[in-house]
Amino acid sequence: MERVRDVTELPKAHLHLHFTGSMRHTTLLELADKYGVRLPDALTSGEPPKLRATDERGWFRFQRLYDAARSCLREPEDIQRLVREAAEEDLKDGSGWLEIQVDPTSYAPRLGGLIPALEVILDAVDSAVRETGLGMRVLVAANRMKHPLDARTLARLAVRYADRGIVGFGLSNDERRGMARDFDRAFAIAREGGLLSAPHGGELTGPASVRDCLDDLHASRIGHGVRAAEDPRLLKRLADRGVTCEVCPASNVALGVYEKHADVPLRTLFEAGVPMALGADDPLLFGSRLAAQYEIARRHHAFTDPELAELARQSIRASAAPEDVRAKLLAGVDDWLTA
Repeated sequence: MERVRDVTELPKAHLHLHFTGSMRHTTLLELADKYGVRLPDALTSGEPPKLRATDERGWFRFQRLYDAARSCLREPEDIQRLVREAAEEDLKDGSGWLEIQVDPTSYAPRLGGLIPALEVILDAVDSAVRETGLGMRVLVAANRMKHPLDARTLARLAVRYADRGIVGFGLSNDERRGMARDFDRAFAIAREGGLLSAPHGGELTGPASVRDCLDDLHASRIGHGVRAAEDPRLLKRLADRGVTCEVCPASNVALGVYEKHADVPLRTLFEAGVPMALGADDPLLFGSRLAAQYEIARRHHAFTDPELAELARQSIRASAAPEDVRAKLLAGVDDWLTA
């Protein structure tokens, strides 16, 4: 029988990790204590909260927990700590490149405004890169619950700070709200400024939301995208164009998109030739980090080690990492297979 290799030693890129959602649970409890924040019981138990976001009420509860956690990030040193710890956790899981996703608007009120907030975040990323050695960049995400004009402001800001480590522009929050095409101008600004287009789609709503991301926002990556599995023509389109789906198996189950891990269509996407980058989404709320997503692929979808290696390669190829970093990580994947 073939030896099962350790997935934490498999070099990979992490392309779908939200800012507050990356926080360690112990850090959340310490910061809540520091600032006298009374957290909801669901965030204090140490167990991932029971979530079901497939209805409006469930999504509202998920957002409320996320907002409660974010309210504990108040000072630049809290941001520094969060980013450094996210990098440390990724390194433990074999990640050689992390693109962390953030809407700086959400942090602006406590950090002196939108531009100061973004600068604090980018400074924290610079420090984490120096301290940990992990390759790390930022993907700025607009909130589809807010006005499209806000997204344009954010896109212009992201382009302005592209030389400080911003590599992409996204669109997050409840994809049942706000049409993708309402944000087309913001994404055009970002693309013209050289940023990757990576909106969320195809998680809470079906294949149509993935098509909208392709048609209206010219996505080069799709945040989630799993529901594309329901439309064979869409799968072919994604495969032909080489559009990567940032698939987050644990969060798909935690949010009730699929009942159990075996239902997440990893095999369907993989065998259709759709590139994938497995991601942890919000470990604080879903209870598992990057390597665990590869374990899910192995345990529940019978991915062999050569197939897991190919998933890792796909994540690296879809990243904004410089060519030398990609080459080093890809060589590391080959070494993992032959070791």
